[in-house]
Amino acid sequence: MEKGYVQVYTGNGKGKTTAALGLALRAAGYGMKTYIGQFMKGQHYGELDAAKMLNGFVVIEQYGLPEFCTPSSPPDPRQVEAAQKGLARIKEVLQSGEYDIVVADELCTAIYFKLISLEDALDLVRLKPAHVELVITGRYAPKQLMEAADLVTEMREVKHYYTEGVSARDGIER
Repeated sequence: MEKGYVQVYTGNGKGKTTAALGLALRAAGYGMKTYIGQFMKGQHYGELDAAKMLNGFVVIEQYGLPEFCTPSSPPDPRQVEAAQKGLARIKEVLQSGEYDIVVADELCTAIYFKLISLEDALDLVRLKPAHVELVITGRYAPKQLMEAADLVTEMREVKHYYTEGVSARDGIER
């Protein structure tokens, strides 16, 4: 790409990670390579297996523990350590020149949970090479991060079957 932009997908509605995965799939169709770093995720999701089928066009790494991350004060030191290792890895990948698109999945939520600082997230934006597209997802995107982005999409929940007791389903929500 000649020029890459910064995109933020945020909000309380479903679809932030799914939108980033859709972008990666579309880019693969044009021979572009996408790296997805998933903050706070250490569980199995269908996209992990699907990425392997895309012959290296989409690479996903997780920066989380197997147990679900919940907000706490102070934050769980093990979760902070995992997120900080992920932050170092995503900075490395962003500047490697190997990928056309870099996705920092759930980075906004990691900021909200105090696993990553806002300043560290803004550093990612500043470190982004001109030709790389940077996509940042997660609920609770800070105002400063949205201002630094070129595109911001807010997913708004209107209705969700989760409120009726439907758990996350394989292939749909995970």
